[in-house]
Amino acid sequence: MSDNDEPRFWTPDEAAGRPRRRPQRDQQPYDQEADEVGDMYRQHGGEDPHAGYGQRVDRHDSDRYGSGQYGDNRYGDDQYGRGGQYGAAGQYGSGDQYGQGDQYGRGGQSGSGAGGYGPGGRGAQGQGSGGAGGRGPGGRGPDGPDGPGGPGRPPSAFSGPRRGLRLRPKWIALIVVGLLIAYPIILGFTAWTSLNRVDAVGPAHENSELEDTPGRTYLVVGSDARSDLSDEEKKDLGTGSVAGQRTDTIMLLHVPDGDGPTVLISVPRDSYVPIPGHGSNKINAAYSYGGASLLIQTLENVGGVKIDDYVETGLGGFADIVNAIGGVELCPKRNMKDSKAHINLKKGCQQMDGKTALGYARARYSDPKGDLGRVERQRETLAAIAKKTLSPATLIQPWRAIPAAKAGGGALTVDESTGPMALTKFVLAMKAVSGSNGISMTVPIGNADYRVNGMSAVKWDSEKALQMFDALKNDDTSALQTLADAQKDS
Repeated sequence: MSDNDEPRFWTPDEAAGRPRRRPQRDQQPYDQEADEVGDMYRQHGGEDPHAGYGQRVDRHDSDRYGSGQYGDNRYGDDQYGRGGQYGAAGQYGSGDQYGQGDQYGRGGQSGSGAGGYGPGGRGAQGQGSGGAGGRGPGGRGPDGPDGPGGPGRPPSAFSGPRRGLRLRPKWIALIVVGLLIAYPIILGFTAWTSLNRVDAVGPAHENSELEDTPGRTYLVVGSDARSDLSDEEKKDLGTGSVAGQRTDTIMLLHVPDGDGPTVLISVPRDSYVPIPGHGSNKINAAYSYGGASLLIQTLENVGGVKIDDYVETGLGGFADIVNAIGGVELCPKRNMKDSKAHINLKKGCQQMDGKTALGYARARYSDPKGDLGRVERQRETLAAIAKKTLSPATLIQPWRAIPAAKAGGGALTVDESTGPMALTKFVLAMKAVSGSNGISMTVPIGNADYRVNGMSAVKWDSEKALQMFDALKNDDTSALQTLADAQKDS
């Protein structure tokens, strides 16, 4: 740009900061009458006292807006002019960084881009490799060829589409499989670490010459000991305050090796049998005399079936399990009102909590069948607990299944030799006896009111009882179906 060039002022678009391509100076000379914002660069006062308001200011004048700060000096030939920082030979001038006469004018390092805006004049077409320039006091040059584009506007943190967290199907599948594997392990570990232990089977077999029985046989005992109950719990559960330890429940659970049905056999606690070292007495006295080991010896001597595992639960633990799984459904066959068991139940299926289920299983004074009716309800209740514990409705709810596993483990006492697989088989077998593939029965009874030594006891039907034990020893549980059906019809 020469000194003879017509001065140029910003257009309204340029003054408002709106970039817009303009034709070359030689194609559209400056039109003074078209300048609608010329007053922007008219100075009244300031450094040039001779400049009047409305006077046109040439960017090449020597005053503040002529050849000085915005003319040939800082924004003219100097900083933004021909020889200044943004001028023809300055930092952004001709042959310099960004071209001639404007911010991105001719021949600069990144020329060819559009120049900025300012009174420093308009640069010619650049020939460098730069892109679109920014805004500055220099003039505006047209785009140059071959430019890959300048640095442009820095990317915004909010620009561009956002992508949410996406999990690939294989990762989802791995997570699901991992949870399916880990969840049962957590439940099993919770129950296993909560178990109580007792050394019962080992001492019972120290001097035994009895051969192993095929399949697996569990002795299941429900103790009525109150020592682990507080006074408030005794009152709430209606257990009374009887001292010592006895057995309310004695059962044999046999799981065959073959495809025969699982069988659960109740042994009435008043059964009159010989007890090693103590003569003949009610069978629950064996537990009082010598604990679980003596009870195992007594049953093995009477029936000839070798017992592999021992499982015991107490009164409080029984109620805790039922409450942990949200109650169980039980079906009284008649109305039952028993003040000692703290129950008043109507006939028919109904939901029961721990306290009610315990009373239902223990009651005998309100049952015409007495102790024989009680053992039937005990089997019903234990089977219902196992079925509810292993039901999908319980297992898919961790907030219910994990407390149930903890309560179930804490309520049980098992032999020291009982392993995880044996315990798992026990739980599954208890569930099986509640279905069509299980047999639930009582040791055949010959006399339910056998009078001996001034007391009333239960005398087995020796012939049928031996038949039952022979079937267990031979692992032929299917042979017991006839005996079980006969008991249901009686």
